[in-house]
Amino acid sequence: MFNSDLPPPVDLPTLNILSARIGADPALIQAAGGNTSIKASGVMWIKASGTQLADAVRRDIMVPVDLERIRAALGARADIADSPAEFLARPGALRPSIETSLHAVFAQRVVVHVHCVNTIALAIRADAETALTALLQGFDWRFVPYHRPGAQLAAQVAVVLGPNTNVVVLRNHGLIVAAESVAAAETLLNRVTQALSLDPGADRAADMEKLALIANGTGFAPCPDIETHQLAFDPVTWLRAERGALYPDHVLFCGLGATVLHPGETVADATARSFAPGLPAPVIVIVPDLGVLIPQDASPTVRALCRCLADVLRRVPQGPNLTYITPTEAGSLLNWDAETYRAALNAQ
Repeated sequence: MFNSDLPPPVDLPTLNILSARIGADPALIQAAGGNTSIKASGVMWIKASGTQLADAVRRDIMVPVDLERIRAALGARADIADSPAEFLARPGALRPSIETSLHAVFAQRVVVHVHCVNTIALAIRADAETALTALLQGFDWRFVPYHRPGAQLAAQVAVVLGPNTNVVVLRNHGLIVAAESVAAAETLLNRVTQALSLDPGADRAADMEKLALIANGTGFAPCPDIETHQLAFDPVTWLRAERGALYPDHVLFCGLGATVLHPGETVADATARSFAPGLPAPVIVIVPDLGVLIPQDASPTVRALCRCLADVLRRVPQGPNLTYITPTEAGSLLNWDAETYRAALNAQ
């Protein structure tokens, strides 16, 4: 194991401040999603798997990895490239992010990867590349088809990067920006997210009393977040939510799709209809025109991802078709050690 006695980069605290700021913004980061990194002297410091960017100032969540070794493994297409813990620069209790290889392929010192809801709302559209091209004029950017997070995705990003590319949009996933300094990365992130800003429309109030009656004795309860209830007030939106999962974190924490309560059904009927052996139990029950039910014991992570789905879908106009995570792709995520490890940390 490469063992570096080098101290962290002098601007790592500055990156931690930026990380905490974006980690507290649900429009950019949900729960333990997203990651940041900084490179110096052959070492890349990156957010640890399962930790939250919002905690970056008050907790030590950045871990060092041997940058040259992971780049060599990626270049050789070695299986070990998908095991970030193998590249730790010193022993520790935390694993590097599953996106370590993705950060490593960028030449720039600072990389910021966010699950921006505006970006995802564009990146799930069948016409995503066309829609993004109209909005990202003037940026050196690339669009990458969906691949499972990790070395597979990193390899695809490496193929498309140009000498000065500093913005990458990942289909059904999110946004990456890269720069030589923390300040430049923050400026670029702000510029890109402003360019991709979409109108979510106005919030409508859920009928909490009727929802409580429907949920009584079922193990579900009305969602406490007004944003999540917006899934229930437009047929296009709730049918899109029912059709399947649109990005990796939804698969991991909310299952393969929302459940829409049909007329005359109970919650038990609806969740039984939506349940498939070997897959996560249904988490989101949409009651049309009333609001959304989620499990009574839903964790903060699950709640954040439920809200994310609403925040994404309410930003998509009615016209475009959407692309979904396929059952095969979902199975790859659910059975991947790196993701089950991250999910277990979030459950704690």
